Amino acid sequence: MAEARDIDGSAFKNGSATLMARIAGAAGANIQRGDLAAVRYSVFLLDDQDPDARTTVTGHDDVPLSVAGVLFDSLQIDPLWTVDALGYNFRHVLDVSAHHAFTVAGRRYLIEYRLAPMSGQVIVVRFRINVI
Repeated sequence: MAEARDIDGSAFKNGSATLMARIAGAAGANIQRGDLAAVRYSVFLLDDQDPDARTTVTGHDDVPLSVAGVLFDSLQIDPLWTVDALGYNFRHVLDVSAHHAFTVAGRRYLIEYRLAPMSGQVIVVRFRINVI
């Protein structure tokens, strides 16, 4: 069984974030654009005292994204990817031009992506961001 874990990162208060990951499907192969019907994301302010509590951030609740706008059919390598030499197939630059996502410094936020495949189970990808 693949291990479920959040991807940790940091961002500036009232800033944006470029979120990248290498995402594989249930069979272990990297997902491609044609594998997905839809991608949506939400941002939540977390409560460090209650792991079940999270507050949706205004303007970042269940936002649809273009599959072609966030997913690549081949792995990408560029200076932003520092995890390994293989690369990423998912990249989203969080748009904060209309609504800030990270408004409280010293707190943690969760960005949750829900990738709906053409068939099968929803793929959940989560980033846990510490705001400085």
